[in-house]
Amino acid sequence: MEQEQFKIEVVPLRGKLSGCARRLLDDPEDVEDIVQEVFLKLWYIREELERYDSVEALAVQITKHLCLNRLRSFQYRQEKLSDSAIITADDNPYVSLEQKDSVSHVMSIMEQLPGLQQTILRMKHVDGFEVKEIAELTGSTPEAVRVNLSRARKRVKELFLKM
Repeated sequence: MEQEQFKIEVVPLRGKLSGCARRLLDDPEDVEDIVQEVFLKLWYIREELERYDSVEALAVQITKHLCLNRLRSFQYRQEKLSDSAIITADDNPYVSLEQKDSVSHVMSIMEQLPGLQQTILRMKHVDGFEVKEIAELTGSTPEAVRVNLSRARKRVKELFLKM
């Protein structure tokens, strides 16, 4: 698919994709980020778009998956938690500070893990990937991913409780 054809077929889907993302996400900036990411993904596979019956259906599906991944991601939930903690900071600033401090401790503990465990833990809890996806990306089996994930969680818990 050439650039002009892409502009004709894909760019007009912006409104529909924004509406789809808005139903799942609250933040208008997140919605715009998702729509831009969908366009980027479609651009990268533009040569293969002719194989699909409906480019619109594909774009909506990609939008839905990206939104769900964003909602599942640990980092997104923590940002929302931090935002709500800031709002309630007037009620109890000690609790708010303790929550932020705990998250930063966990992130620093994760950096102490061995490379593969650190990668798998981040992919699972920060990026929101499923075990099967992590196995495919790391070139290992789902069972090996589960074992490494379990060991990494155990180690993070041990180090966190020592603090």
